[in-house]
Amino acid sequence: MSDQSSPTPRTAEPEQRRPSVGVRIGKVTVGGGAPIVVQSMTNTDTEDPASTARQIAELARAGSELVRITVNTPAAAAAVPRIRERLEMMGVEVPIIGDFHYNGHQLLEQEPACAEALAKYRINPGNVGFGKKKDSQFAAIIEKAIQYGKPVRIGANWGSLDQSMVAALMDQNHTRAQPWDAALVAREALIRSAVDSAMRAEELGLPRERIILSCKVSGVQELIAVYRDLARRCDYALHLGLTEAGMGSKGITASSAALAVLLQEGIGDTIRISLTPEPGAPRTGEVVVAQELLQTMGLRAFTPLVTACPGCGRTTSEFFQELAKAVQGHVRERMPEWRVKYDGVENLTLAVMGCVVNGPGESKHANIGISLPGNGEAPAAPVFIDGEKAMTLRGERIAEEFIGILDDYVARRYAARGA
Repeated sequence: MSDQSSPTPRTAEPEQRRPSVGVRIGKVTVGGGAPIVVQSMTNTDTEDPASTARQIAELARAGSELVRITVNTPAAAAAVPRIRERLEMMGVEVPIIGDFHYNGHQLLEQEPACAEALAKYRINPGNVGFGKKKDSQFAAIIEKAIQYGKPVRIGANWGSLDQSMVAALMDQNHTRAQPWDAALVAREALIRSAVDSAMRAEELGLPRERIILSCKVSGVQELIAVYRDLARRCDYALHLGLTEAGMGSKGITASSAALAVLLQEGIGDTIRISLTPEPGAPRTGEVVVAQELLQTMGLRAFTPLVTACPGCGRTTSEFFQELAKAVQGHVRERMPEWRVKYDGVENLTLAVMGCVVNGPGESKHANIGISLPGNGEAPAAPVFIDGEKAMTLRGERIAEEFIGILDDYVARRYAARGA
């Protein structure tokens, strides 16, 4: 036998992005090979322009590149131009998407200023209209989108499926030699609802490059199956999201499990993590999760992330945990300024480690890393910069000194914009 060396294992990378038609929404492009876009949605009463504009601004500053608002009443529709004006006064340019159900055709007709102020319309083919009115009310919204040059997301949802389509597909299923199970029929109804509506919108004159599709469900495996099938059957830009994902760790885990599989397969052009916020918690949490999902997968970079030790019996205190939290909080606080001032700072890597086992090694892999002393170790914390030991910190001011080293590194390492 010949002596052959083992091949060097390759790091797994996301598959090539599925080709899709690019859709322009204000200054943001979704699909067409553009970076995957993060979006969110307000939970304020849209009839209150002040609180809605304030929350949109918070979401935008957290990194939401598109923000959707509910437009459900004449007063809400009338408030949209005032919301847009408030945002302009605050210097916030994020595109606003109007979420319409049941009466969108009426609101867009009655409030032309609303139709103009929105950057995109979202409509649900399952409740855009019923019976004989469905086609005419759908057409009325599409005609407004054409009139004002707006893109449209056609968002089907298994919680509001078009029951006439479900019934028709069930009837067809009964005639099959080997009938599908009910779940497969429901999946087909969801996909057909979105794709058929998109084709109808094109027939009415809405260009393909103004259409985004979504087919949302609340089960992880169902979402993966639906979007794999949808991606095979069309080249429209796709919005990903697990609807009604839930609260806290459950919502984060479920959304990440579903979206990570699809994103790894190159499916998806824009995402939302639909988390139920904890009482009193900011709405911005779902934006952070979406950013961290894309960044940890290597698909985009938004802010420096901290690699931190989980702690074990070798670690002597909670100090390394407190330092990791302080560093991550400092980075997020400074990032709005850094993003404007420095090119590439979002790619900075940091490490906060708790003992000698993995501490020095992980610290050397980061741009800046610190290895804090563990149980029985000398009371010293070596700091590594770009793989080399740069200094050793001791005493009560380690956290303050390390954050100072971080700020100094950013100022020296990254080119100032316009310099």
